[in-house]
Amino acid sequence: MGEWSGLSYRELDERPEWRRFNQVRSMTRIPGGELMVETQARMVGELDRLRAAHPDEVFAVVSHGDVIKAAIAYFAGMPLDFLWRFEIDPASVSVIAFEGDTPRILRLNDSEELRDLPLWNARPA
Repeated sequence: MGEWSGLSYRELDERPEWRRFNQVRSMTRIPGGELMVETQARMVGELDRLRAAHPDEVFAVVSHGDVIKAAIAYFAGMPLDFLWRFEIDPASVSVIAFEGDTPRILRLNDSEELRDLPLWNARPA
């Protein structure tokens, strides 16, 4: 979060660049930090690397809410400026499955148990 690291929301609300970041994430660089599209590219690149290294396997990735939202937006074909349209709560689970290179978002911001996911049911015991 660059120069915003460690600041409270109250402190951030006083900064015009914070308000701009929340209105136009795709084009607003965090002072001393990244554009959200750079964060998104890092996350999606790492997910692609993990998928290549672990084909046909299930793996978990843990990150901050906005980073998860950026990855989900990418796989949903959604612009970064729409990240405010959905939530990622702390300790929630979102699940993306791939059929070849086609992503399917199976869960979003889920806090319930995961045993009913088709992904788990399809695996041999």
